[in-house]
Amino acid sequence: MTPAPARPAPRVPALYATEVRHTRSAPVRYRLRHRTYLWLVDVDDLPVLPRLLRPLARFDARDHFSGAAPGLRAGLDAYLASRGVHGADGRVLMLAHARVLGHVFNPLTLYWCHDRSGGLVCVVAEVHNTYGERHCYLLRPDAGGGAEVAKEFYVSPFFGVEGSYRMRLPLPGERLDLTVQLRHADGSRPLTATVRGTHRPATTRALLAALLRNPWPTAGVSFGIRRHGIRLRLKGLPVRPRPTRPARPVQEDAL
Repeated sequence: MTPAPARPAPRVPALYATEVRHTRSAPVRYRLRHRTYLWLVDVDDLPVLPRLLRPLARFDARDHFSGAAPGLRAGLDAYLASRGVHGADGRVLMLAHARVLGHVFNPLTLYWCHDRSGGLVCVVAEVHNTYGERHCYLLRPDAGGGAEVAKEFYVSPFFGVEGSYRMRLPLPGERLDLTVQLRHADGSRPLTATVRGTHRPATTRALLAALLRNPWPTAGVSFGIRRHGIRLRLKGLPVRPRPTRPARPVQEDAL
């Protein structure tokens, strides 16, 4: 596949003050909204914070891919090699939560992988669930950032693994604008998730302001997922059994 044309490189490291929305249309209607912030970083040039602030933002290779690689780039390269992807040896931008006060949970981590000329080769979407499992989807977006992939990973206890995802994942710039939609074979679209955000340079001042608005963002995401799960269960939504599959645990709380 011919790599997508190069786009203007966003300024990194960056912080995006984001609003996440989930809309469920079936079997019950339910909406949620959550505010947080995300980092956009170059995996080969991770930000180094002042010593006193380092517990507030850390990027650790054990939180991604196999968890055993010596660095984020090594983990990504091993995954791409396992999928037969070549030429993604240029800049890689990662959108994710950082580890904060020893805790991290990333429902979705995105990697925009470029060749040496700056063309987009692929996007890797790494999904974590609350059962301590992780799974990666390899995507080849079109010129508008759109891609579709079969669902292979159990995420929500209220959905099985059937269907596919239609994703719109343009490279972030001044605005972050992502969409993930679950689609079933019968044409239904029971879940649509969006992430919208505004770019801010990742200065110390901007990080402290983000922390004042969201003092412990990763724990807030974990708590919010469980809280909304309880609400959905109380609405009578049936739980779909989790299939047995080998997966590496995600150590959310290790220091």
